Amino acid sequence: MLGPFSFPPQNTRKWPKRVEPSPVVHVRGLCEAVVEADLVEALEKFGPICYVMMMPFKRQALVEFEMVESADKCVACGSSEAVYIAGQQAFFNYSTSKRITRPTNSDNPNSGNKVLLLSIQNPLYPITTDVLYTVCNPIGSVMRIVIFKRNGIQAMVEYPFCLCAQKAKAALNGADIYAGCCTLKIEYARPTRLNVIRNDNESWDYTKPYLVRRERGKGRQRQAILGEHPSSYGDNGYGSHCPLLPLPGNSRYKLSSHDIPEVVAYPLPQSSSYNHGSSSVAMVSGLHPAKMNCTRIFNLFCLYGNIEKVKFMKSVPGTALVEMGDEYAVDRAITHLNSIKVFGKRLNVCVSKQHAVIPSQVFELEDGSSSYKDFAMTRNNRFTSQGQASKNIIQPPSCVLHYYNVPPCISEDQLLRLCSEHDVPGFTKFKMFDAKPSSKTISGLLEFDSKTHAVEVLTVLNHYQIRIPNGSNPYTLKLCFSTSSHL
Repeated sequence: MLGPFSFPPQNTRKWPKRVEPSPVVHVRGLCEAVVEADLVEALEKFGPICYVMMMPFKRQALVEFEMVESADKCVACGSSEAVYIAGQQAFFNYSTSKRITRPTNSDNPNSGNKVLLLSIQNPLYPITTDVLYTVCNPIGSVMRIVIFKRNGIQAMVEYPFCLCAQKAKAALNGADIYAGCCTLKIEYARPTRLNVIRNDNESWDYTKPYLVRRERGKGRQRQAILGEHPSSYGDNGYGSHCPLLPLPGNSRYKLSSHDIPEVVAYPLPQSSSYNHGSSSVAMVSGLHPAKMNCTRIFNLFCLYGNIEKVKFMKSVPGTALVEMGDEYAVDRAITHLNSIKVFGKRLNVCVSKQHAVIPSQVFELEDGSSSYKDFAMTRNNRFTSQGQASKNIIQPPSCVLHYYNVPPCISEDQLLRLCSEHDVPGFTKFKMFDAKPSSKTISGLLEFDSKTHAVEVLTVLNHYQIRIPNGSNPYTLKLCFSTSSHL
């Protein structure tokens, strides 16, 4: 436990520095449901807009005008009167950037592409070609889709014309595929054409139906798959998780207003028959025999779903079974944790053939702890209610950790000492968020030299109990991977 703490001086509020005029405007205070088309509709009165970058979870955006004079009008108007975007007042300032960086790296600010790059943020549900086709096809005829999982979950969607891609980007950028999660961040991709060699859940060429791979004699059933998609919270009291994708009312974002609905609504989940071969138990191998135990597995895997039980296998050293809340939690854990390095060993995470963890053959691990632990009733599970689950941002491991629920008296040096005492790497950069004077806890960011260092610190120190002098109850330090790539 940490020893007595010295109280650091109170933070003073730092007012933003005056930024030089720029054609790029930083927009703040956006509502959660805003999409790119809403910004264009509200701000194009100041002048032509050539690019928009959404930052959905921050409720912010960058808007690049063709001319700096248009940005001047926008910032001046926003400072003298209320400017509303999607029914909510927004706030404006010049960006420190003179141009928004495009993935295409094109010198032409108005350049587009018929291929879009979709980044799916907070992916609580599996993302397949069926799901993306249903999302993207109402805007324009989708030709090809490719899904890949290098930096989280991303996909490329190819349209026949640049105009279709432009309308899809405007209508869907910033929208949620399912309510409260699977948020789309859309940019133009670098490739101008996608190469698809097979039609399955991760790639599909809609111009070549002969690439279909039939399984068990059944053809492809798009509506059946979407219709049977279960709610991963249905058995846990979450209620229905209704997915909606609002499309802008302005018909210029639709190819034909008479046959495209105002709202793309997916069928509500009906049963749990989706993916019969799935299991809510993950098998994890490659665990360090001396440094990994049930609690540390929980600390890492709880970022992707509730943990019910953890059991090390006596017959297979360095291997454990992790029973999670549902099969979708297992899918998220595999997506983000498979092949990462922890304590010098590379993890292998896959779906187990077991459908439950049975506490048999309990033995003592090298660190003296039990090989089996039940976490079903712990308060540190982060998906126990719909409200709690919606606050989690599903992120792949990164070199930046977000810390929270820390007592205000904790300093940077004390957090560094905590790392040293537990023989884990120290952070190289530290940032504390401004807190209200009445706040009982603080939060911030910690940057490490590598992703592996951050993973190891989270595995060891997540849920560490911090006690302070004269405090009745300890504070539970909580860690998760940040959306920021660096400080």
